[in-house]
Amino acid sequence: MIDYDLTGRSALVTGASRGLGLIIAQRLAAFGADLFLCARDYDRQALAAREVEKARRNPGQKVFFQKADLSEPDQVTDLAANALKAFPNLTILVSNAGIHGPIGRLEDINLEAFRLGLEINLLGPLILARSLLGHFRNQRYGKIIHISGGGATNPMPRMLSYAASKAAAVRLMESLALDLIEDCVDINSVAPGLMDTRLLEEVLQAGPEIVGQQYYDRMKASKQSGRCTDPNTGADLCVFLASAASDGITGRLISAVWDDYTDWPNHLAELKKSDLYTLRRVTGRDRGAGWGDK
Repeated sequence: MIDYDLTGRSALVTGASRGLGLIIAQRLAAFGADLFLCARDYDRQALAAREVEKARRNPGQKVFFQKADLSEPDQVTDLAANALKAFPNLTILVSNAGIHGPIGRLEDINLEAFRLGLEINLLGPLILARSLLGHFRNQRYGKIIHISGGGATNPMPRMLSYAASKAAAVRLMESLALDLIEDCVDINSVAPGLMDTRLLEEVLQAGPEIVGQQYYDRMKASKQSGRCTDPNTGADLCVFLASAASDGITGRLISAVWDDYTDWPNHLAELKKSDLYTLRRVTGRDRGAGWGDK
């Protein structure tokens, strides 16, 4: 991987106690960034922070952490305030924390659990970004990296809260990116690919009766065959987006697996005037159908 030097940059990473969030934090530290980490489980985050410290490029890099629940707006704003207190020049926000929410048919799922999925996957990142926007605008620079998922680009029956919240969050980030383009704040969403993490285990543990036989079989086959994506693939994309190399790339949904994003800086003008790598409606003419369009 290219050595994207993050020395002097600082990042707030949510959901950083395990899985992809922890790996992202470790990769950012390995490239020189200071870190402020959070998760709902204080003890687990404390252990993870020690792992991040071990990954630091330089011993002088700082690693702070606190407990925070993204479904609680007061905790989100407190998290942002403490991160800015620790790092007055905070540069990077990685919104990684997320949950599947309830799994099952609409008539069977708990609506409170559905609402919790929206609060953590959509409102949490929204409130956190809002809490930092004034800071990013004032310093006329910032990087907001939102971790998306399959729910943003594909219908996901029986995972309704996850799919709805992830799709909404990506469109939120695309829209916010346009608002902040003159302030030199780059905002992008990352599709890290199917990974063998806690979220995949939740699907398999729910079983085919709850998640649906076809989806269950596909997830089980991916796990058993070793076809799951290495989490470092998504983390490497986050390092790129956190670095100066990605300046000007904004408002995009980027696949860590399929997109040749390291070449994108050579095509900034084309990106800025197009809807490439964004959510959009597929029309008949897009698929070569001879009907349906005027």
